[in-house]
Amino acid sequence: MLRLRIITALCLVAVFVPALFLMPPMLFSIATIPLVLAAGWEWSRLVKISSLAARLGYLALVLLTLAVAANWLGLPDAFDDERSQQLLLVAVGVWAVIFLWIQGYPSSAILWSTQPVLGLLGLMLFCFTWVAIVTIMNHPSGQWLLLLAIVIIALADIGGFFAGKYFGKHRLAPIISPGKTWEGFVGGLVLQAALVGSLVWLLSDEMSLLSLSLLVFPVGLYSVLGDLFESMIKRHSGVKDSGHLLPGHGGVLDRLDGMMAALPMFGLILPFTNTF
Repeated sequence: MLRLRIITALCLVAVFVPALFLMPPMLFSIATIPLVLAAGWEWSRLVKISSLAARLGYLALVLLTLAVAANWLGLPDAFDDERSQQLLLVAVGVWAVIFLWIQGYPSSAILWSTQPVLGLLGLMLFCFTWVAIVTIMNHPSGQWLLLLAIVIIALADIGGFFAGKYFGKHRLAPIISPGKTWEGFVGGLVLQAALVGSLVWLLSDEMSLLSLSLLVFPVGLYSVLGDLFESMIKRHSGVKDSGHLLPGHGGVLDRLDGMMAALPMFGLILPFTNTF
């Protein structure tokens, strides 16, 4: 399973990195929409939308939500950074509420478990994720910044997996995800700290330890929040994986869960760090 997971990850990197640096920012942002729709398709299954027509209708709503957001931001002719920051602030606030739901599970399920609430929540989260990608890509160093964000999220996942596997004893959220441990959580933080130190050492003239830390660690924490949220939804729905499109990983949503929480945080913090 680990070998299959690594092979799939390498294939994703081989497609993602060239697309990120070879495509114009707006074209790359548009190219991510099919991924959002794939995640939306899997989300419709998690929230138990059963009929094909209803699931296709939900995808149409996801696409409509992205179109409305793009128009509100002035795309494709311009980009309103102030409006994007407003949306990302709302996104971070929504994820703060989700954190409270995770803490209160299973009692909190009465607040969010109905199909209409989960359907609306999915529309919001997919929209926020895409807006975060667009916001980051519209930065002068957008490609490198988005790559940095993905690396931060990946390190939280990799550190959590290996530290949890070899040292994990204390469960992080036993009701929601028995496999996640505090040792794994710390392992992710250690890898992120190594990333911060490496970047400061390599680019000491362009960034400070404080500004980079303020960017990296909140994003890493929110990526864990996104992971726990999807685990909560899957546990409540009684499914193991959101899908089977990515061998060794599960579905697209299983790979995007951390990004859905972390990218809006990254985009929101970015203007205040003076990192790039």
